Amino acid sequence: IMLLTDPEVESSLLISSDEGATYQKYRLNFYIHSLLFHPKQEDWILAYSQDQKLFSSVEFGRRWLLLHEGVAPNRFYWSMMGSGREPDLVHLEAKTVDGHAQYITCKMQNCSEATRSKPFPGYIDHNSLIVQDDYVFVQLTSGGRPHYYVSYRRNAFAQMKLPKYSLPKDMHVISTDENQVFAAVQEWNQNDTYNLYISDTRGVYFTLALENVKSSQGLEGNLMIDLYEVAGIKGMFLANKKIDNQVKTFITYNKGRDWSLLQAPDTDLRGNPIHCLLPYCSLHLHLKVSDNPYTSGNIASRDTAPSIIVASGNIGTELSDNDISMFVSSDAGNTWRQIFEEEHSVLYLDQGGVLVAMKHTSLPIRHLWLSFDEGRSWSKYSFTSLPLFVDGVLGEPGEETLIMTVFGHFSHRSEWQLVKVDYKSIFDRRCAEEDYRPWQLHSQGEACIMGAKRIYRKRKSEKKCMQGKYAGAMTSEPCVCTEADFDCDYGYERHSNGQCLPAFWYNPSSLSKDCSLGQSYLNSTGYRKVVSNNCTDGVRERYTAKPQQCPGKAPQGLRIITSDGKLTAEQGHNVTFLVQLEEGDLQRSLIQVDFGDGIAVSYANLSSTEDGIKHIYQNVGIFRVTVLVENSLGSDNAVLYLHITCPLEHVHLSLPFVTTKNKEVNATAVLWPSQVGTLTYIWWFGNNTEPLITLEGSITFTFSVEGMNTITVQVSAGNTILQDTKTIAVYEQFQSLRLSFSANLDDYNPDIPEWRRDISRVVKRALVEVSNM
Repeated sequence: IMLLTDPEVESSLLISSDEGATYQKYRLNFYIHSLLFHPKQEDWILAYSQDQKLFSSVEFGRRWLLLHEGVAPNRFYWSMMGSGREPDLVHLEAKTVDGHAQYITCKMQNCSEATRSKPFPGYIDHNSLIVQDDYVFVQLTSGGRPHYYVSYRRNAFAQMKLPKYSLPKDMHVISTDENQVFAAVQEWNQNDTYNLYISDTRGVYFTLALENVKSSQGLEGNLMIDLYEVAGIKGMFLANKKIDNQVKTFITYNKGRDWSLLQAPDTDLRGNPIHCLLPYCSLHLHLKVSDNPYTSGNIASRDTAPSIIVASGNIGTELSDNDISMFVSSDAGNTWRQIFEEEHSVLYLDQGGVLVAMKHTSLPIRHLWLSFDEGRSWSKYSFTSLPLFVDGVLGEPGEETLIMTVFGHFSHRSEWQLVKVDYKSIFDRRCAEEDYRPWQLHSQGEACIMGAKRIYRKRKSEKKCMQGKYAGAMTSEPCVCTEADFDCDYGYERHSNGQCLPAFWYNPSSLSKDCSLGQSYLNSTGYRKVVSNNCTDGVRERYTAKPQQCPGKAPQGLRIITSDGKLTAEQGHNVTFLVQLEEGDLQRSLIQVDFGDGIAVSYANLSSTEDGIKHIYQNVGIFRVTVLVENSLGSDNAVLYLHITCPLEHVHLSLPFVTTKNKEVNATAVLWPSQVGTLTYIWWFGNNTEPLITLEGSITFTFSVEGMNTITVQVSAGNTILQDTKTIAVYEQFQSLRLSFSANLDDYNPDIPEWRRDISRVVKRALVEVSNM
């Protein structure tokens, strides 16, 4: 458990390792603005200070290391790729000395200038770095227009391609689920709406999914897009679209390929018929989700109850803030029922087997409503003897929960009250197989959703039993591919006849940038399969892009990198270089590589380097690696500066055992081997919580107070950190005794720390004998 003290009183952390029984205080030399915990390593924390410094801790806040200064607020991230590699890598946006913003990555325990990486070449716009799942996004404004770049799975950045005349003035990444990017783009002619775009797997090529989606400002000035992803059903979204100054709610079951209005209920709460005819009248929903875990938003769904959606809204020609009622769908949005005439908070218990509703009101209440049949009928229950002003409601974690906690107060002057409500006693048994029925997911009768037919298990409405653990879909069967499983590819637009045809600005014969003579590229048919769609056969072959032979090109966009993406390597080990070319005739190009150590090689074509160019460096140092690619149409070159190191095996801290007050003392870190490349030295003195970081292996210092002091040096070499600790006695004065050694002592010195330690013990024993100390 970690508690932060009031920064107006002091800057400290209170940490408990025994579930709050006792706490230990750790003082900080900075004021915490925000904390970011690692999603998997519970002791790893990033702390952002009020003066824009970023600190890291691997000891749950007990010790901190300064990572970087001038970090942009909320622009620092843990590296969490699907592969889970480099969990200690930190992504951050930092301000340079001259005021520019730069994207930097470094290890959480070693962020020196020598070890930092700058994955994006050059500067980026301020407050533009986003790291989300397998994607990294940055923005760069040039010529008065913003340009957006993406890196997929930490590969090279590519410019994001929107339709040519979208001309965005603002962009927000909405989702990166299932290897696809949803982005909300405000175009040059929009003010309070955004267009929704959806990408290919790499996040580079975007196509329009829905125009004029409503937007608003949150309480803290944050942008809120009226788009809601329904939990438990892949590809299902709800969105509020503005049409002729009216906001209407639309639903999609295939990730934005097709949208339709919501059919209003047939009857109202009292059973009276509702005359609402599409498209002139429909159901409209408020789609805001609460950031506060204690209060519900306007809409709710759960992964463990995939068919049930509860939301507030109204019936009519447009979305309104007046006459708001509560509605429920128990068939994934196909049909809806009105359940309350006023707004309520609704909690899901027991996988939606129990719905709990509590009225939104500023008055005190003592009743709530329960439904055991997906909102078809409701029963009134009392949860407190005295009326309570309800501040929030929270369900216990876990999919099998039947417990909820109500937070509130009996009067405006009373203390906060917590009322725990346990519904387990309502059920006298667990559900058996005969208590369930199959239910098929569909969209207005169409059973193939995202290329598959899915059948779920639902509890029969008349059965009152506890469901327990969620089992997911009972069966999932792939469908035969039809045109409905394909969206229009980048540069293509859907016409009235349903066909995807080239937009007026797009030339389908434009070549792929990766294309070169003798190879082939994928020539689009105008269609691309909806990402995560599971259909098979059918029209898949006809709509899938076809390979086509490439003509020749001059080399352009040349890059040379190491296979692991690092700028360091060990002496005597193989280094694999990868040569990448954005454009050019790869097969008919001459490649020349100079490793910077007096050795160079040539290759007749780039295909012979597909597995990488291997080289072994025999010496430690920084080497300038250059590559030149040329063919009959032109040439291009690139440079890489590579740091060659050798493993650090041992560190010995050399300093006197004793000194006097205010006298300079020299401390030296002796290394084995002595030449290991670029190093960082981290010095800790006494009880200081802030280390001194240097690039030199020797420092001088003084002590102003008598006593015993410890000095620790940590030496960072690549991914290796070694340390040594010594104690030095500080006196007002002391008397030294000159010692003499055998003249040939050095002849027996193998120059390793163990030998020096053994000799020191011999000397110490001799001193004890002659001095009786």
